[in-house]
Amino acid sequence: MIFDFERDFAASLRCIPMIVRQKLDLVKIKLTLRQWSRFPAEAREKLVALPCATPQEQQAYYAQVAKDIDTYCDDALRPLENVDYAAWEKPDACPPDVLRQAREDDVPPPTAAQWAALPPLKRFVLVKLASSKHENMNFVPALKEFGLLPST
Repeated sequence: MIFDFERDFAASLRCIPMIVRQKLDLVKIKLTLRQWSRFPAEAREKLVALPCATPQEQQAYYAQVAKDIDTYCDDALRPLENVDYAAWEKPDACPPDVLRQAREDDVPPPTAAQWAALPPLKRFVLVKLASSKHENMNFVPALKEFGLLPST
């Protein structure tokens, strides 16, 4: 699944789409854009499509990414450390980074009910876009796409 807000840069799979970013977080692999760009289109498409929900699927996903890095890249697989799943996996409270980013963008943050109703991938996207380590210019477009703000 490629979101509308990322179509300009992710539809061609030249950038790592959010669906793959979430899967990489789940399997705790740090994949650089340089590594991603070395994967052929078929390998990128496969990583978009492969499931990664169950422990078995996550193990298979990890193995596929490790194989792709080994096959197409000249550097080693790097583990992703300090992954905060609680920020997006738990629907009970909107995380502080999302609330802060909404304030900075002068938009209302998701209500508790809206946050709880979002599927995990959309919560992941908002947390990732609100993180201080990520470019957050797509935060408001994502809120609109997810029906949390009126489209204008």
